[in-house]
Amino acid sequence: MKKLVLVAPTAARSLMGRNFFYRLPPFGLMKVAALTPPDWQTTIADEKVEPLDLGQEADLVGITAMTPTAKRAYEIADHFRRRGIKVVMGGMHVSKLPEEALQHCDSVVIGEAEVLWPRLLTDLAGGSLQRIYTHHDQFPELTHLPPLDWESMRSKNYLSLHFAETTRGCPHDCEFCSVTSAFGGKFRNRPLEEAAAEVAALRSFEGLLTLKRCVFFVDDNIVGNRAYAKEFFSRIAGLNLNWFGQASVNIVRDPEILRLAQQSGCRALFIGFETLSDECLAGAGKNFNRPKDYLEVVKKIHDHGIGIDGSFVFGFDEDTEAAFDRTLEFVMRAKLEIAYFSLLTPYPGTRLHQRLAAENRLLTEDWDYYDANHVVFRPKLLTPERLLEGYHSVMKEFYSVSSIFRRLWGTTAWKNLFYPMNFGFRQGVRGLAKDAQSTELLNAWRAASDPANPPLPRSAAGQPARGGVDA
Repeated sequence: MKKLVLVAPTAARSLMGRNFFYRLPPFGLMKVAALTPPDWQTTIADEKVEPLDLGQEADLVGITAMTPTAKRAYEIADHFRRRGIKVVMGGMHVSKLPEEALQHCDSVVIGEAEVLWPRLLTDLAGGSLQRIYTHHDQFPELTHLPPLDWESMRSKNYLSLHFAETTRGCPHDCEFCSVTSAFGGKFRNRPLEEAAAEVAALRSFEGLLTLKRCVFFVDDNIVGNRAYAKEFFSRIAGLNLNWFGQASVNIVRDPEILRLAQQSGCRALFIGFETLSDECLAGAGKNFNRPKDYLEVVKKIHDHGIGIDGSFVFGFDEDTEAAFDRTLEFVMRAKLEIAYFSLLTPYPGTRLHQRLAAENRLLTEDWDYYDANHVVFRPKLLTPERLLEGYHSVMKEFYSVSSIFRRLWGTTAWKNLFYPMNFGFRQGVRGLAKDAQSTELLNAWRAASDPANPPLPRSAAGQPARGGVDA
């Protein structure tokens, strides 16, 4: 039987890397494994939970890469190719920079794996493997998706929850986000009966302290298609789920959808507030967010017993010193259960990356640092040092012990989730502070004092970093 090894490399420095308290299953590779014919013996190797055996035998190695894991992914690919093993790469970063990836692998899959992955395996068997597999600006149908093998994940050190999806795509196309270019500018929904049946078939993880019947819906906006979401929530309402998802602030404009979300077992929503500045939101193309309404948004969600994981970004061109205190004041006043703070990061393939490259403001294209925890470009109204200091100060205060208890005292949300989650993030934040910035980037910051021509360090691909990267 032919052997396929699918590899999820870990990020070198990211808050969500190897040492993060909560480790999540590699959902993308699980989907690839499900698309693989049964005449292949398929193994998923995730560096977050286990060391990678670089000496193992394989007929094919498939490696996924997000931008902060790209450098490690290339190292792994080079190693297996030196042993004469075919290597295929995919994932968000590779899809945006396929020619860079092809310096390290035999073939790349651009975009979603459906349709393309079975075609690649057929070509491989026939000795006609192509360099690039792509949908050519089309997007696959989300019908008859194969079931995922969750049983193989039970013995590994992952958080005890399942992933599922009902929708792909997003029409908003925010400047800093790559979702629209990767998955299309409209919401594509799975057939309701198929999505609901998949969730109903999931079996809880065992263990005395494990969270039961927990599902995270990975949709970028689970309520983007409101009619679909309402029907889906109604169908899963009797499954006794504890589910989490991502939604826009617009969810509160429809009381019925909030009620159905609550009745179907919604425990928490990830909400992209992004910033308390109208000017920053306008610059990013996210005008449907209105900071003056944020407290009311939080109240309406909390009134339904649903916790909030708020997302906030520092480093927009309009950000000043006031951004840090203003954001911290809001998250504490709103008593958000969790917040994910990040530094604006110009990922390849985004309009933000194109603009900052054209303005000669990128400080490095070493992808290790593109993890939303490092300053990789020259901010407009702040120094890189001050942006990083402010970011760390907000995280340190938000995840202080006193802050955790003040925010969660009296919450109507699920305490069994949010207390451990806060202390898990606290551990990650403390570790991240020890690797606040590298000598390489500090030197780039100092060079940026000459805004006419800041030199860029070498890129992860081993070539001089360029002023522009093709999307």
